[in-house]
Amino acid sequence: MPGTGPTIVPRVGITFARVNVSNPRRPDLGTDAIEFLIDTGAIYSAVPASVLEALAIPRLDRHEFTLADGSHQAYDVGEAFFELEAKRGTSRVVFAPEGVTPLLGAVTLESLGLMVNPVTRELLPMRLFLAIIAAGGSR
Repeated sequence: MPGTGPTIVPRVGITFARVNVSNPRRPDLGTDAIEFLIDTGAIYSAVPASVLEALAIPRLDRHEFTLADGSHQAYDVGEAFFELEAKRGTSRVVFAPEGVTPLLGAVTLESLGLMVNPVTRELLPMRLFLAIIAAGGSR
């Protein structure tokens, strides 16, 4: 249904969205909206390290990633709070090098309950499923 998802800016087969990022433990530390490239091929979101450092987001882990050119590089990873219009949630975020286009990855999209229509590139609410097994029920 057109118009039911968050506002996006499609550009020749790619999609951008304006997203606010903040420290989940310090909501007073947040950014103005940042333009993110929606990248369903990226697992985690990526934000320049200087932005995450300014938000006092702690580095929790370090992971090795395969880059688009096939090379491998290790980056620190933390947890950030993302807001895309009415959708809000925390997700893993990579401390990316300076100059990198911020990416909104698959884990963040899922944590916000969003998906990308592969044909129109429109961001849409994800259909969420929950399986409940009744207590005392047979297995």
